[in-house]
Amino acid sequence: MKQDRRLILLRHAHALPAGPGQADRDRPLSGTGEAEADAVAAFLAEHAPFARVLCSPALRTRQTAERVMARTGYADTRHDPRIYEASAGELIEVLDEHDAPSILLVGHNPGLEQLVALLCTGRSGEYRGMPPAGVAVLSLPEGAALEPGVARLDAFWSS
Repeated sequence: MKQDRRLILLRHAHALPAGPGQADRDRPLSGTGEAEADAVAAFLAEHAPFARVLCSPALRTRQTAERVMARTGYADTRHDPRIYEASAGELIEVLDEHDAPSILLVGHNPGLEQLVALLCTGRSGEYRGMPPAGVAVLSLPEGAALEPGVARLDAFWSS
């Protein structure tokens, strides 16, 4: 019997606003964001194990992923600069390079919410939003290409 592949999409938790002269990529998690990341870690530990992490290099995404893995256990982690400000199509290109049974992708909106819509409904404009620290757990048939409408949304969680 073939096993579905699992794709877990996680938007970074709340971050502090940029300070004077601070680049957007360098914004750390806020106290609220740290609590959100811990809560999402508890959800993932119980409901959505993963074998590989693909993460934007932005500080807030790295901190979110680190807090998650501190609770769930550490996984093979790759930081990919293409994830920062990526469109749904660009995220698919990144994901196509990885052959793992379960991948946690930690990134940003609007790319993540558009990717969920594209993979589940076939239309990237059908998105409904993804709050900070929101998680979408998708199943894809084993061996299926990442293409519009191929995935099933198994769970959506936010704190």
